[in-house]
Amino acid sequence: MKLANPAPLGLVGFATTTWILSMINAGWYPATGIGMVLALAFAFGGTAQFAAGLLEFPRGNTFGFVAFCGYGAFWWSFALFVGFYHAGVPAGIVGWYLALWGLFTLIMWCATFQANRAVGSVFLLLWVTFFLLAAGEFTGSAGVHVLGGYTGLLTAIAAFYLAAAEVLSETFGHDVLPIGRLGKAPGASQVGELARAG
Repeated sequence: MKLANPAPLGLVGFATTTWILSMINAGWYPATGIGMVLALAFAFGGTAQFAAGLLEFPRGNTFGFVAFCGYGAFWWSFALFVGFYHAGVPAGIVGWYLALWGLFTLIMWCATFQANRAVGSVFLLLWVTFFLLAAGEFTGSAGVHVLGGYTGLLTAIAAFYLAAAEVLSETFGHDVLPIGRLGKAPGASQVGELARAG
């Protein structure tokens, strides 16, 4: 029995929530827009992405399982923090929170060296985003924070692109959007390539 590919769901949940938050971080909208981010973080970036991770488990895709469940949990923790627990928390603690997520993402990016370039691009942009936002918290620099917001927007675009490539390749049975394959068969999950790379 062929299992459906959950990766596009996880990617779009991640991309949508990242885009909305990054618009605020980049200064396009004021911080009062954070309510929309929290709603997405609970429902789409968190729950849908975590569900996609769980669906990667029976497919034997360790990378997809860890990535989607990990970032789904990130969005839940972010929404809980901003919604309920942020009062009085020092900026340094927030900086460490972002830096540790950057470290996790850097490790995941190293795993993408066996995948296609589109997957690698998402994780490259994401760890840069986390470290820039962390640096903004540590230094109090609004400019660095804004730069992190713009890098987040690029991350979201890359994730949207990869989600579209996933859906279209499975629908048409061949690559419609180029993703920089490393010799893998068309129609296979782009994120799922890592499960079969060894």
